[in-house]
Amino acid sequence: MDLRVDRSDPMPLAEQVAAEIRRAIAEGEACPGDRLPLAKDMAAVLGVNKNTVFRALHLLRDEGLLEFRRGHGITVSGTPEKSALVAQVRDLVRAARRSGYRKSDLVAMIEAVR
Repeated sequence: MDLRVDRSDPMPLAEQVAAEIRRAIAEGEACPGDRLPLAKDMAAVLGVNKNTVFRALHLLRDEGLLEFRRGHGITVSGTPEKSALVAQVRDLVRAARRSGYRKSDLVAMIEAVR
């Protein structure tokens, strides 16, 4: 993967790293099932702190793009489409919570949609 960050960009470095990994997945440089390099190696190549890379990796895990498995490293588990869908689901859950709906209410609504 060819990853780069721009220190002059106002976007936080962790978000830049996450965006670069998203781009690599979208362009097929990293496919579902592929293992990512170690965080410390990515940090060294990018010239950033290892914790910055970990923050980016956790963002992508929460989006459904990456999977962390002890003894197996970090692997690509999703696609950009799945990531976009997960983001929409998060927005839906937030909106439902703000409106006073519980998880069971939201599940019932989804099940009722045909």
